[in-house]
Amino acid sequence: MSGAGRSVSAGALQDLNWFVIDNLPASLISKVGELATSGSGGYERVALIMGAYDEALSAEIQALRAKVEQLTLVFLEASTDVLVRRFESTKRKHPQLTDQTLVEAIEEERSLLQQARAAADLVIDTSDLNPHELRDKLSWHFHDEETPGAMRLTLESFGFKHGLPRDVDMVFDVRFLPNPHWEPGLRSLNGKDPEVQTYVSDRDLAREFLANLDSMLVSLLPAFDEEGKSYLTIAFGCTGGRHRSVAIAEIMAQRLSAKGWEPRIVHRDIDK
Repeated sequence: MSGAGRSVSAGALQDLNWFVIDNLPASLISKVGELATSGSGGYERVALIMGAYDEALSAEIQALRAKVEQLTLVFLEASTDVLVRRFESTKRKHPQLTDQTLVEAIEEERSLLQQARAAADLVIDTSDLNPHELRDKLSWHFHDEETPGAMRLTLESFGFKHGLPRDVDMVFDVRFLPNPHWEPGLRSLNGKDPEVQTYVSDRDLAREFLANLDSMLVSLLPAFDEEGKSYLTIAFGCTGGRHRSVAIAEIMAQRLSAKGWEPRIVHRDIDK
């Protein structure tokens, strides 16, 4: 979507040694794909940045999927109020804007891009991301050491009072666990501290929950990976996002790492 971070993404991919082409006509996509995969151009990673989507582009992408073994379609979006603020602050004209309001132009573009969103392998909502955070997220998904075909796993903690996270696949509510916030000696700490992790997990119910979650993920993660899912984000939520959710995310990261996974950990609200 316009204003959702295409320029930042292009710059981030260039920094990761991708060859970036912006606003390439749909009719040239197949030709560029052939050149990229032939090896004659010397480009191992090519990113095509597109600002529109129609039937012609859809057909070209499908044709490219048949030729290219590793192809990821990324869709960038943001909430309407965030896009309005971005366009108003930069004084840019929305490309869809004619005689309607800015909000109407954004919603019209959102409607036109629904097919692109549905076809995407990875949807990134940039509403809560600054340019640096968007660069970090793209770096995580597309860094040089990425293993082809390996599912990228993210564990995220958050606080329900700050709203549900965007772009997550599973959400676990851990507010049933004992809350360190009410312990004077633990309140100033967070879930990354061992004392908090022990307090949160050292109960029969917590141990049972972690064992069941561990067992479930051991079964599900390989199944998702085998089905070709490239990205999976699992979120854990507590009230404020500082103690219980952070502790559980850290504990599960340790357990999954011991089983060969390399999860990325994001603590969205730990400093709020």
